[in-house]
Order: sequence, then structure tokens, then C-alpha cells
Amino acid sequence: MKRTRRPRIRPRLPHRSELGPESPGLAGWLGPDAVEVRPRFVAVGDQLAATLVVTGYPAEVSPGWLEPLLSYPGRVDVAVHVDPVPVPVAAQRLRRQRARLESTRRAEYGRGKLDDPETEAAAADAAELAYRVARGEGKLFSVGLYLTVHADDEATLTEELASVRTVAESLLLRVAPATFRALRGWLTTLPFGLDLLGVRRTFDTAALAACFPFTSPDLPPADPVAGGVTESAVLYGANTASTSLVLWDRFAADNHNSVTLARSGAGKSYLTKLDLLRSLYQGVDALVVDPEGEYTRLADAVGGTVVRVGAPGVRLNPFDLPDTATASADALTRRALFAHTLLAVLFGGAVTAGERAVLDTAILTAYRAAGITADPRTWARPAPHLGDLQGVLDAHGTDQARDLAARLAPFTTGSWAGLFDGPTTTQPTGHLVVFDLRDLADELKTAGMLLTLDAVWGRVANPRDRRRRLVVVDEAWLLMRDGDGARFLFRMAKAARKHRAGLAVVTQDAADVLGTELGRAVVANAATQILMRQAPQAIAPVADAFGLSAGEAEFLLAAPRGEGLLLAGSHRVSFAAQASDAEDALCRGLEFAASEPGADPPPDSPEDGGPDLYPLPLDP
Repeated sequence: MKRTRRPRIRPRLPHRSELGPESPGLAGWLGPDAVEVRPRFVAVGDQLAATLVVTGYPAEVSPGWLEPLLSYPGRVDVAVHVDPVPVPVAAQRLRRQRARLESTRRAEYGRGKLDDPETEAAAADAAELAYRVARGEGKLFSVGLYLTVHADDEATLTEELASVRTVAESLLLRVAPATFRALRGWLTTLPFGLDLLGVRRTFDTAALAACFPFTSPDLPPADPVAGGVTESAVLYGANTASTSLVLWDRFAADNHNSVTLARSGAGKSYLTKLDLLRSLYQGVDALVVDPEGEYTRLADAVGGTVVRVGAPGVRLNPFDLPDTATASADALTRRALFAHTLLAVLFGGAVTAGERAVLDTAILTAYRAAGITADPRTWARPAPHLGDLQGVLDAHGTDQARDLAARLAPFTTGSWAGLFDGPTTTQPTGHLVVFDLRDLADELKTAGMLLTLDAVWGRVANPRDRRRRLVVVDEAWLLMRDGDGARFLFRMAKAARKHRAGLAVVTQDAADVLGTELGRAVVANAATQILMRQAPQAIAPVADAFGLSAGEAEFLLAAPRGEGLLLAGSHRVSFAAQASDAEDALCRGLEFAASEPGADPPPDSPEDGGPDLYPLPLDP
């Protein structure tokens, strides 16, 4: 069967002869009715247009630096003309430039004058660029940048030119009007690819890439289908580059974890409390491990629960088994393994293979002595505690067992027995639970954080109560400095997403996080990364770990309190945290609240004059 091809219908443009002598032609249809050329501007139809020529550029720029001009709230045509310079021509130009600069330096030196900093800097830049071109690491381009400003009348045009000039000068650009070349300037900014002014500057590859106009300092919409943010997005603050809002939804990212690194006093706890408070607005449950008691004021204001770990009568038993209705088949084995981890942290050193074997036998023996076996029906019985484990080790009879029992004595009968030796005394519930570790001795804070995180994980991993949760671990360096604690935190970061939970790691010691393989793994498993002001000694490893540019590293070295850099995948945005007066009163650190003249303790209820935040209408 022969197939016939359907004829293709192409649009036909009228021939010049068909338009007639009176027809204006294609240029007449698309162009203005008339163009009146004046010394400083051109009148194009009923609009006036004046062109500014960029004659000077800043020494260093960051990607998207032209955005203030591109997003100017007026009609401004920005034209960037780029022509590559052949490598032989570039090498010759650089050689001549270096020779001229060197000649100037020697002439000034011969006259006994001091060296000129500008000449020295230009010579160093020319030498560096010449070597980069010779190695093939970059190329040279001839670039011209022109701005055409439009307005309805001459007075408005003068005002717009002044405004655009101000924006350009804020970017360290020097501009000059195209006087007596207004027509050429207007034609240069039309999409014809013609540079009729010819005011050019030589750029290298990196500088030209920073001029790429199709960039934005803002984050992309979290909901690209709807073109906006998701309902659970949290306001972090204002974009320092564009003054727009920075909203980010950790639960819409690849994983829900975050890591916040900053030096002491940079505002990381303030930002974390602000993020926590605004997440509560969205119906997210939160659990906080608080070593310094900084979150208790916020918890009291929103009707949360505070567990003062280390206070008299508050105990957490590491041998507790989960509810039999929700426990997995290997729950007993998991509790035994966690007991190994906690004991290694309590002992403050590595446990040998022989000691680990003795401990494993003793742990299972302690469970059997309490009537708990591999049969899940026995898991509802009261669990043993550290004192029972010490008794089993004493009865073992070997030197290793007696040594382990002696090392356990401070935590069962000694000065640190109050936290571990006994049944659990609290089962906290609520939309916000803060574990306040302020009353713990410094020697026990790492173990207390580990024990608290285990209790938190038992609630997060409950299969009968799956909901969005945020787990905040403040001062995480206390755990990261211990190998077993860091390993537990890493496992939690890996598994949190499966339970609709996000782990927020907050720390001020970048070395403890980035200096170990486990710490770097925790950072790699955080889709949301927040960097605030860094110490000069820490900026090099931070810049290397997060792939920061030189400009981003300089920003973090000088960032004011409350400002930071949000890294979300391939997107990066600098922001300044902003809070309402009520939020600020709850998020402000204790040292700032106490330093205010005449400051009283924050009220616990709206009747005392505090912010009307209690209780919050949170959905379960």
C-alpha cells in the first residue's frame, strides 16, 4: 500500500513588490513611528531613552551580582556584549600589559619613589591571569555593558537616570552617559547584536561567568507545580541580597535533617528556637535535647513539657523495653546493643573485645534474672537496671567482670547514681518536649544526651504514632567528640526520614563535626545546611567541606549576629533572621534577657503581660 505524504504548509511573507510603494515594510511595522535624536537622549515614539555606559568594574564579584540592575523596578534595558579574544592575541596583550606595568614600577623605583599599591596590584593580577591563560585554565573575553533607561518625560527620565546610577554605584560600577551618542547607545541595547559604542573591558572566564544574567539570589519555589511555597514552609528571615523572604520547608527536601554550624555568639540557638517555634505553628511535634536549659522558657510559653534530666527523682533506665504492641521482633537484642553503647560512653574509653563479651553475657543474664527472655510476652515485666548488671558482674567471678563492676560503681552506688540506677520515672508527652540537661554534671552530659536521644528515638520510631516530628540536638559537639555517641547520632540521621522525622544538629565546634568521618557523614545526610559566622581558624575546613566560594567564606567571617548562609542542594542564599516582638522575647538567649535593665523573668501566662501564645492551637 502506497503512503501519501501530507503537504507541509509554510507561512508565506509578502514580497516587497506586493507591499506597494506606500507600505512601510517590516521595519516600519516593528519599529517606532519616529526617532528624534538629541544630545543626551533619543525620543522613540512617545518614550524617551538615555544610555549609560559602564566604564569601571569592581575588583571582585560574586555570581548574580548584576541582579539589582536586572530586577530594577523600572524599564531598563541591560545589554552585555561578549566577544572571545583568541589565545595568541590574549597572550600578546597580557605580555604588553605586564611590560608596561613593570616599566612603570622600575621608573618609579629609579626616581626613589615608594611603590604604588594600585600598580603593584595590577601587575600581580596581570601575572596571575597570564599564567592561567598559558595553562589553559581560562580565556579572555571582550565585554561591554550598557544600560538604557526609558521614561515618559524628561523630568522622569532624569530621576530614573539618577536612581539607576545610584544602584550601579552601589555595585561599585562607574557609569557615564553616552552624550552625543544617544542613538548609538539606544541601538546598542536593542537585540541586534551590534555594539556601536565599543566601550569594552577584558574579562576572564570566572569574571564573565559571574555576569551571567539568568540567576536569582532567591530560593526556587518549594512547590514548583503551584509556583509557590508549601503550606509547611518556615520563614527563616529576609534575603540580604534581594530583601525578599526566605522560606524553606525541610519536609519537602530529600531528607528532613539539618545541620547548623556557627561560632559562639553568632545567633545559632536564636535561629534554631525561631525555626522550632514556627514549626510548631505548622503542627509539627518537637523534641529537644537541651544541654544548657535554653529552651525551657519557650516550652513553658507554648504549653510544652520540660524534663529536667539530672534533677532529684528523675531517672531514665537504659534497659527499658518498648511497648510489646509496637516492639519489633529483635527489640531485646537492640536494647542490649544500646546498653553496650551507653556503657562505653560511661566508661570514657574503648572497651576491649574480652570486656565486651563479658558485658554481653552479663546484660542478657540481668534480663533473664528479671524474667525477660526472647519471648515478647515477657517484655512487659519490669526491666533490670544498672545495679542489677553490677550484681551479675560481681557474681561472675572473673577479674574482667570484677573490674567492670568496679567501673560501674560510681553510677550505681556513687555520686552519679541518681540518673541511671532505677526504673524510669517519667514518660513525657505533648507537642513539645524539652529534655533539660542543665542539672547534669559536665562528666555526665555526653551520657545524658545519649540516654535522652534514645528515649526520643523510642517515641519517634513508634509505628502507631507516625507524624511529622523535629528532633533538635543543641550543642551536638558533646556527642560528636565521643565515637560511640557520634555513631548513634549518625544512625539516627540515616533512619529519621523513614519515620517522618527531621534531625536538627546544632553545634558551635566545627572541628568536632568536620574532623571525623562520622561527623562528615552526619553533615552529608542533612539536606538543609545553615552556616553562620565562623571563626578564622575554622573557615578553611568549613569552606572545603561545604564547597564555599571565596565570597561566601568572606561573608561568613564577617556576618553580623543573626545572619547566615542557607545551603539547600545546589541553591544558596544569605539571610538575616527576623522575628516578631513576641517571638523575640521567647527566642532571646538567657544572657541577653538577664542583661536588659529592669528585665524581669518572662511571664508564664498572657495575664502577666507576656505574649499571647498559650496555648497554641496545634493539631495532633
